[in-house]
Amino acid sequence: MKHARVAYAGSIHGAISENGQLRLNDGRLVSEASVVWLPPVVSGTILALGLNYATHAQELSFEPPTEPLAFLKTYTSLVGHLGHTRHPAGVTHMHYECELAVVIGKTARHVPKHAAYDFIRGYTVANDYAIRDYLENFYRPNLRVKSRDEATPLGPWLVDVADIPNPMNLRLTTAVNGHLKQQGCTKDMLFDIPTLIEYFTSFMTLQPGDLILTGTPEGLFDVKPGDQVVTEIEGIGRLVNTIVEDWRS
Repeated sequence: MKHARVAYAGSIHGAISENGQLRLNDGRLVSEASVVWLPPVVSGTILALGLNYATHAQELSFEPPTEPLAFLKTYTSLVGHLGHTRHPAGVTHMHYECELAVVIGKTARHVPKHAAYDFIRGYTVANDYAIRDYLENFYRPNLRVKSRDEATPLGPWLVDVADIPNPMNLRLTTAVNGHLKQQGCTKDMLFDIPTLIEYFTSFMTLQPGDLILTGTPEGLFDVKPGDQVVTEIEGIGRLVNTIVEDWRS
């Protein structure tokens, strides 16, 4: 099942996809065009992977890591489907990053790989924009690179874990203004989902709603104000975002 969070008629609602429309949690059936899409989960901890695809590490001139390279992001960095992301003034290297996002379903601590999927609620699509003009170290991106307000579109859907029998073989793509710019497959992750869950929960507790953004394949391209960026993952959804100017940065 596909779940969403939306704003409609002045209130925030949970919703499910039903025949191309949205069934709100109060029973009303509304069109997708009549709502404001919100991130499909309210997350506490957001963990993001750097260089989790060898091809992406290579295009950035780095050797693939030998253990997961992770950083934290803030919830304010998230924005929903059809949202806008600001392009900082003067920036020349703003890159999209299509990523499979794992949503934790129950409290997880010391989870072995063989049990990892039991702790997952589902999956969604993330576009983890990187402002590489501000990058100080590829391995540990600073806050201005990866935790800017509304610079990580997420959604539209949270898809139940049971509906994605093999998340480690899903096609990822990014199109800018209708032109395909990035493509890859989750099977090419250096550290797969069970490995990541075992690794993180070996030293920290994950709670329901927490997110793991699993990294992006190769295919960097600079975006600019006015660009429409569509990140899509097979079986999960199609996430649309528009870049807008921001003279305040």
